[in-house]
Amino acid sequence: VQLQASGGGLVQAGGSLRLSCAASGRTSSDSAMGWFRQAPGKERDFVAGIDWSGYSTGSADSVKGRFTVSRDNAKNTIYLIMNNLKVEDTAVYYCAARSRSNWSRYEYQYDYWGQGTQVTVSS
Repeated sequence: VQLQASGGGLVQAGGSLRLSCAASGRTSSDSAMGWFRQAPGKERDFVAGIDWSGYSTGSADSVKGRFTVSRDNAKNTIYLIMNNLKVEDTAVYYCAARSRSNWSRYEYQYDYWGQGTQVTVSS
């Protein structure tokens, strides 16, 4: 399974971005997926997860109410819609997939990772 994240960029605080993560190869619509991020000098943290159906989602407290995760299984793609971005959201964002149907906030439970896309929020 290969994951390709895209959509990052430079945005002012208060702005919005939409990240996409396209899966290819031996993909399965039964796979849960997640978004993680890593800021400079910090560990990679959970951002949001979504189960195989798209009905169950979860997100970190720091992004609740601002970020929304969704998926389109017909396109093998998940999305992260980020609104009201803050400077502290600046990080490399990674998408990940796991060989289970339920999402997890723990990165060790994901089997496949994308290459990351940079999001920079300026003040």
